[in-house]
Amino acid sequence: MRRTPLDLVRAEPGPAYTVTFDGREIPVLPGQTAAAALWSAGITSWRTTRRTGEPRGVFCGIGVCFDCLVTINGRPNQRACLVPAEPGDVITTQEGTGHDGRN
Repeated sequence: MRRTPLDLVRAEPGPAYTVTFDGREIPVLPGQTAAAALWSAGITSWRTTRRTGEPRGVFCGIGVCFDCLVTINGRPNQRACLVPAEPGDVITTQEGTGHDGRN
């Protein structure tokens, strides 16, 4: 039998909901951050660097490094590791600075 951390602590989260990432619906459990929701869906990169376009995702996971910047509901530069995912959120990959396509 496969056990998850939810099983181990006997957690009973509320019902799942969905957010959209780059046009793809992904499931989210209540209380998950945007980063946790993306990771749970197998997505590990959601930003590119300004100069070279290298992919980035979570590095520190505590809001210090800014590697996990993402655009949420049209608002760029949101730290995915800190922002709770909300039902219906539209999350998109952030290119460069996230401002009108300018690097």
